[in-house]
Amino acid sequence: MDFYVILGVDRAASLSDVKRAYRRLARKHHPDINPGDPESDAFFIRVTEAYETLVDPDRRQEYDEHGGRRPGASMATVGEVEFEGFDFSGPVVGGESASTFGDLFADVFAQSAGGRSRETSTDGIDLHVQLVVPFEDAMRGGTREVTVTRVVRCDACRGTGARLVAEGRCSGCAGSGQSRWTRGHMVFSRPCAQCGGSGRRHHRPCGVCRAEGMVSRTEPVDVPVPPGITDGTRLRLAGQGSTARRGGTAGDLTITVGVEPHPLFRRDGDDLHLTVPVAVHEAALGIRAEVPTVSGRAKVRIPPGTQSGQRFRLRGRGAPSPLGGEPGDLVISVRIVLPPVIDERSKELMRELGRINTEDVRAELLR
Repeated sequence: MDFYVILGVDRAASLSDVKRAYRRLARKHHPDINPGDPESDAFFIRVTEAYETLVDPDRRQEYDEHGGRRPGASMATVGEVEFEGFDFSGPVVGGESASTFGDLFADVFAQSAGGRSRETSTDGIDLHVQLVVPFEDAMRGGTREVTVTRVVRCDACRGTGARLVAEGRCSGCAGSGQSRWTRGHMVFSRPCAQCGGSGRRHHRPCGVCRAEGMVSRTEPVDVPVPPGITDGTRLRLAGQGSTARRGGTAGDLTITVGVEPHPLFRRDGDDLHLTVPVAVHEAALGIRAEVPTVSGRAKVRIPPGTQSGQRFRLRGRGAPSPLGGEPGDLVISVRIVLPPVIDERSKELMRELGRINTEDVRAELLR
């Protein structure tokens, strides 16, 4: 490729013109500005080579005398893009404002980079969903269902993005195997992306996934919920997230579990707390009260003289341990309930109780 063409200057360009053209292209195509872009790297190498030759008077004179092409060379190649020559049969759109040769080459290499499918990550995408379960279901455990929208491999083309068809001439390149386009008066080509440069087609784009190889699908996923799961617990299902393109691995599905509060039970670790109403005469005389638990009903002994706020513990009747250990306890708090005194007989009994029990229950407050 002609070094003057690469820099976008004519053969009579001065040293300052050459330097100015190099700085303009370097600002646009330096590897530090375009990290990971092989086309910009390749073009910058050619720009540097042209600059180092034309900025040195001796090398420039030798280049002008002997030319810049290898014997027998008819086209310049960078990556898959080939410069085939010039076509002056038509006008150049843009007039005086048309791009310089250097800008035209930059556009070509950018098109080449854009046309080539870049390497995609083989790691899938993790998904996150919320799952709210009733308190009773959290204690029992079991399987719950969540609806997830995720990207999965297309079954129609097995993730390839193409489906087999009878062999025929490629319509994209008319069987030539090359895709051609122009920039200004310059003509470029590269292997046809549809047939890989063979000129023949054995596949057609998959219509189900639109040649992406992947489709979006909304479907239910079963989530195993361990007994005794706590509010805010995160469950991870490996491989149940979105799949990476072109045969990569699937990501994970993370489920954040929310447990609805219970009207009676309050959880503290694996222990459950329950407030039990007890009548005055039951607290005074004692009783075996029936109370609810997460695993059915149970009996708790309320001894005579029980005070309001007193606590009793039922071992192993609390919440199951989500880690598989021993279940917690059921902690019962007594709340003494006074009867509605409405008839004279009840009032008289209360007065009699007061005459018998003369102790001042508030005496300690006044000491």
